[in-house]
Amino acid sequence: MNDHSLIIGLESRLLNAWPSFDYQLYDGWVLRLANGYSKRANSATPFRPDIGLDDELLDYMIGRFVEANVRPTFRLNGVEAPQVDELLKERGFKEIEPTHVLTVPIKAGDCESDPEVSLEPQASKRWVRAAAESYGGDKADDETLMRIVSRIRQKTAYATLSLDERPVAWGLGVVERGYVGLYDIVVAPDLRGIGLGRRVVASLIAWGCREGAHTAYLQVREENEIARALYGTLGFETAYRYTHRVMPGRSSSV
Repeated sequence: MNDHSLIIGLESRLLNAWPSFDYQLYDGWVLRLANGYSKRANSATPFRPDIGLDDELLDYMIGRFVEANVRPTFRLNGVEAPQVDELLKERGFKEIEPTHVLTVPIKAGDCESDPEVSLEPQASKRWVRAAAESYGGDKADDETLMRIVSRIRQKTAYATLSLDERPVAWGLGVVERGYVGLYDIVVAPDLRGIGLGRRVVASLIAWGCREGAHTAYLQVREENEIARALYGTLGFETAYRYTHRVMPGRSSSV
């Protein structure tokens, strides 16, 4: 399997695991829109090796973003032709939030879940509200988060870790074709740094193991060195890296 096959295989699973509300296909570019909630659900991503981009197609896709009131964003995963990044740079698109997609093989002994982590097959309003609140900022919109997760068609597990009956950490697992994707791993702000996220990750990997997954994957921002170190201790390694090119906004530093 060459790198492009690996990337496109994981990207297709990611697309299915984190649905947008609108999908548009332009010559191998998939443009996704979800009311601006998270860049991965509101961006144009290449899904064909060595795919290019010219000014005419770029202008057309910019128009679709603007119509949806979403900042034009290109999520470059490395399968696109090299001149794509140059064109976006020339047109003033700023590079932000480089992100690593990490993978780890699942071993036969990884199937045992943490007894204090509950796993539910569907999202509850309580899970969505608590996860969104702990995220804070742009991701505090629990209504949009519920709309996204309720559109997932793959098998899911919604994890909640409780200490003394208080829910303190959350996560989402999505299984598809031998891979379990880990999403929305979040810990209550006052309890971060004591290993709670690690327990949620391990439990979701165990669930994936029981569902027949051979590999776990997740995404983490390059700047998040604490999380990357945590995942490194669990055996995760970078499969590929993607970055974003965003059109500058008048009211933003980018």
